[in-house]
Amino acid sequence: MNKLKNKVAVVTGASKGIGASIAKHFAAEGAKVVVNYASSKEGADEVVKAITDNGGIAIAVQGDVSKEGDVIKLFKETKSAFGTLDVLVNNAGIYLYEPVENVSAASFHQQFDINVLGSLLTIQQSLKLFSDKGGNIINISSGASKTPLATGSVYSASKAALDAITISLSKEFSGRKIRINSLLPGVVETEGSRSAGFIGSEAEAKLVANTPLGRTGQPEDIAKAAVFLASDDAAWITGEMLSVSGGIYGV
Repeated sequence: MNKLKNKVAVVTGASKGIGASIAKHFAAEGAKVVVNYASSKEGADEVVKAITDNGGIAIAVQGDVSKEGDVIKLFKETKSAFGTLDVLVNNAGIYLYEPVENVSAASFHQQFDINVLGSLLTIQQSLKLFSDKGGNIINISSGASKTPLATGSVYSASKAALDAITISLSKEFSGRKIRINSLLPGVVETEGSRSAGFIGSEAEAKLVANTPLGRTGQPEDIAKAAVFLASDDAAWITGEMLSVSGGIYGV
């Protein structure tokens, strides 16, 4: 269980759900983890405690990734704690499904500021901390970037933009030993999807019925794929979109 031994990782939006699971799995594989959160200090502290109780190393750092000052602070504290960075996971994100008639400038910018601008800001700062050995960036996108659902036009567009960033930067980073890939989850049971009333709904049942593996995903399904991309097992992989969706978003 040492695929990420001695690596330093920043996981944004890691106080719950997929981000929390990624942080815990990274730590279990030997990484030192920065658990970023925007507002849920209690949740982030619980993730850190779960990691340290299991013998791992982690710190919690507050920061809204859509705010440049917060992002600078996040990476400053990462450097202060660990001195370097090996892996960035852009997991912080927001989704809002609504008819196009209801889309407002505020809801549009909220989704794009966090899902797209936030990822660009964290990538900029990570480049300053990667060593001459290179670095690794994992963008948590969505199967909706390839197969948008009704009422998800803005969210799907934001994730498609994130995938475009992944492909573009994989070429821009040529010769710099920096890998960047997107993970595209399918339907995953998280605090967010439960509180939104999706889990247990007719919509969930319909999607599961169309999923070849016949179930809703769990955060650990995504976390295990993130461990793979962060490890040397994926040393020859960059600029790729890896669908982790039980087959529902398969080509």
